[in-house]
Amino acid sequence: MKEYLDRQVEIRQQAWHQAKAIIDVATAEKRDLSVEEEQTYSRLNDELNERAATIAKLREDETRELRMDAATREIADQVRPVASAPVNEDVAMIRALIKGESRSANFERRDILKSSTGSPVPTSFYNQVIMKARMIAPVLATSTVLNTAGGENLQIPRLSTYSVGTVNAEAATIGESDPAFAAFITLGAFKYGFLTQVSQELLEDSGVDMLSFLADQVGNALGFAVGSALTVGTGTNEPTGIVTASAVGGTSGTATGFTADNLIDLLYSLDGGARNLPGVGWMMTGQSIGRVRKLKDTAGNYVFQPSLAMDSPDMLLGKPLHENPSMAEATTGTKSVIVGHLPSFYVRSVGGIKLDRSDDFAFSAGLATFRATFRVDANLPQTSHVKHLLQP
Repeated sequence: MKEYLDRQVEIRQQAWHQAKAIIDVATAEKRDLSVEEEQTYSRLNDELNERAATIAKLREDETRELRMDAATREIADQVRPVASAPVNEDVAMIRALIKGESRSANFERRDILKSSTGSPVPTSFYNQVIMKARMIAPVLATSTVLNTAGGENLQIPRLSTYSVGTVNAEAATIGESDPAFAAFITLGAFKYGFLTQVSQELLEDSGVDMLSFLADQVGNALGFAVGSALTVGTGTNEPTGIVTASAVGGTSGTATGFTADNLIDLLYSLDGGARNLPGVGWMMTGQSIGRVRKLKDTAGNYVFQPSLAMDSPDMLLGKPLHENPSMAEATTGTKSVIVGHLPSFYVRSVGGIKLDRSDDFAFSAGLATFRATFRVDANLPQTSHVKHLLQP
């Protein structure tokens, strides 16, 4: 599979270089693309999209295969009479839930293994859930996550003035310059719950990797529900989303779109300190990304650059571009694009993921019901670190 995956990445790189060559020639000759060049560029652009989808599917298959191998080794270790490796704790807890020996289990964050290509391969239940959720809600991957054992309110300072250094003569007294705090933001814990049902027949099939199956189910639900709250949550009975907390950085010239100049102005509305930090990136919907791919600067260069390396994001004006389905499309009054230091957004996770089983909820249908709960809150202490584009 690795060889085929590498070949797909190589073909995508070749398509990108061919497309770029067309633009470079037209730019050097200071002219628009001819009809034939437009058709060729469009075909290459479609191929880039198709290869990107294929690569994403292959990476997901590789991760699933590695997880299945890990699960198979766990099962094999169980039947070895002596000197076997210890059973993964999460596998043991899942097995106890499936057999009905336990009705509840708590799963916490664990270290993540790496595949031969360097891709993360989560083997614990918690990490598998979060990895799946991050595919749907990239804000979980780009933010700073604070894992706490308890749910007591967590205070995070919001700076209004930074300390200032001064030049001092030899042996002179250095004056004080303390940072000033405008306020503190409070991170609590909002509980999100998900139900999934599994037939008794499936539970009794020992060949099914139930840890991965349940992780996929919970991860999907977590990604859509929590991902939306972490993006556009109002802060009332739910987390404050990164878009909600961000500061306005510019206004588009039209209600249903934006230009390359709008994006350039938005990027440079960030102060230099925030704009140059590691972790600065863009976030928008897939439809908006489709619009971005067609934008050119005043020199005729496309501002979008597709990824040419495995596990690397596409780039927009030199910064990583993340697709977030929970963001708004470019329509009147919406915040369609954000850019900034995305790790400045804090997500507080409390106590990991709790999984409970009930055989009574759907007893007549022969289904076991699993309930997963996850407690989380979020906010952006330094609102100036992330800016949004406002549609008029």
